Parts: sequence; C-alpha cells; structure tokens
Amino acid sequence: MHELRNLDCRDKLKERLENDTEPRRTVSFYKYTLIENPQNFRDGLFIKFTGLGVLGRIYVAHEGINAQVSVPEKNFEAFCELLDSFTFLKNLRLNVAVADDGKSFWFLKIIVKEKIVADGIIDETFNVENRGEYLTAEKFNELTDNPETVVVDMRNYYEYEVGHFENAVEIPSDTFSEQLPMAVEMLEDKRDTPVVMYCTGGIRCEKASAYLKHKGFKKVFHLEGGIIKYVRDTKEKGLENKFKGKNFVFDKRFAEKITDDVLSNCHQCGTPCDSHTNCENLACHILFIQCESCKEKFEGCCSDACREIHNLPEDVQKEMRRGKPDKSKPFCNSRKSRHFS
Repeated sequence: MHELRNLDCRDKLKERLENDTEPRRTVSFYKYTLIENPQNFRDGLFIKFTGLGVLGRIYVAHEGINAQVSVPEKNFEAFCELLDSFTFLKNLRLNVAVADDGKSFWFLKIIVKEKIVADGIIDETFNVENRGEYLTAEKFNELTDNPETVVVDMRNYYEYEVGHFENAVEIPSDTFSEQLPMAVEMLEDKRDTPVVMYCTGGIRCEKASAYLKHKGFKKVFHLEGGIIKYVRDTKEKGLENKFKGKNFVFDKRFAEKITDDVLSNCHQCGTPCDSHTNCENLACHILFIQCESCKEKFEGCCSDACREIHNLPEDVQKEMRRGKPDKSKPFCNSRKSRHFS
C-alpha cells in the first residue's frame, strides 16, 4: 500500500495557498501518550485532516503526537471536535499563534517517527509522564521574581539568540539530546533550588523537566504551553511580560515579534538585527541572521562562496548539488561550526 501523501509539487501548493482568501489559523499542540499503532493513527489522521483542509507538519510516535498546523477558520470547530473524538486528545491544549495570516504551511505532512522529540535517552526506567509541575503565566512570574529561581531555556541556540526570558540560562548545544545531559551537568549545584524550564510550545521543556526529576532534582517546574501560551495569557490578563525580543517559530514566518527589543546581531557585519533567513545557495540553505545591508551585498547568501554558487546557471547548481556537500564551506547549521564571510 502506498503511503497517503500530497501528490502536487510544492510550488503549485504554495501558489494555491497564496491565492486562497479563506481565513486560516495557525495552531500547535502536542501530547505525550501511548499510541499503540502510530502508522494506522497517522493514516487515519491524514485522511481526516485533508478533508478539513488542514496543512502543516505533524510527528507521530509510540510516545505521542507533536503538531504545528494551519486550519481554515470555517473548519476550526470541526477540527477541535475531531481531536476531541480521540480519548487521549480530548480537551487538548491548543497554542494559537500570536500574530500570523494563517498561511504558515503549504501542504500537510504527517510522519511516523521513533520519538516525537529525539532525546537520546536509552534508560528504560525514564518516565516522561513524571514531569515537573506546570506553571501558568501568573505562577511563572511569581516564581521567577524569586532571585534564587533558575530559569532554563530548552530551545536551540538560534531560537535563544533572537528572544528569551530575562536572565534565562542557555544550554549551548546543537541538539535536544545533547542538551539534556548538559543541563544536568550545568545545574548540578541546583538540585534543591527551584528550576523553571521553558521552550516554544511546552513539548521540549516538559520532557526536560521529567529528565531532571529522573536525575534527582527536587523542585522542577516548566511553563505550561511554553512561550506561545505565556505571551497570549499575559496580554489577555494584563500581566507583566518577561519575555524579550522575538519568539522563533518553525514555519515560513521564522519568528513572532513579542517586544521591540533586538537581542541579536547580523552574523555577517555585527549590526543589531534579529531577522532570520536561509542562504539563497540551495546547496547550503543555512539558517542565519542577516541585516538588509548584508542581504543586498551578499544577495541573500551567507558568504562570498555561496554567492558565487548562487549566481551560476541553474543547471550547473543542480549538478553540483548532486555531489557531496563541500565541508569547507558554511553549509551547516551547527553552532559549533558556524562561520560567515
């Protein structure tokens, strides 16, 4: 049996969405729960979501589901009812994007994976359901007013650099699986201190909080719904917002602007800037921060080398991409190997 998937090319799907005037809503959600047959669940979900016009990226595994989707406004109620029809997803918390046009995804992609968040954990005694205590926006502000509380950012470096909570500790690694043991090591002397973890929508910090508890930490908390829910709740309830800068998101928007604070710099010239882009050389396509001046100078590329490749005839570029990437060029998103001209 062939896998259920989109058959149209991406350019056609993108054009179709751009011409669609139907209002849409971008939503993310996750749930750590046992799914006995992820493939069957995936196929059924694909059929039902396709019928509702849902677009986005969804991961399904034995340990649960992780989704970022765009839903037509007219079908949003039916979308919620569909989720509620699954016992383990009933009354699921949905994180609605703070500011977007709903056209954040061009097609629907549902992938069965080993885990919904790759963690590198091979300890069979680890229980992700034994998580830290949830914190509402009010409780987060209250607990972080305590100078002894340690606030830990469990996102990637490129997310942290454009926006984060005041005095948040960055775990400077390239992957979540590297972050977990590193967090334990960095927080070794904080085992009896309140530790508050956060991420974009809650999925990484929930697992991280469970990992810290598994490693013997006593006072572990995590921000319910992550930055997305926190920002929405502080706005609606008139609370102090302690998050500064932009909240990085994994769709075409790259980020939601939360405050006017610019916390990062252009990776090429060092001027204050927090606009992410992908290198125009498709063989590289590295995600980096680039100001308008450097964008014009380098033609949207991350280096002179990539600009030269980008200006070659398309057929030559395609032929070059058929070989192995040149490791001497900045073709890697790794924090450890970044370098720009």
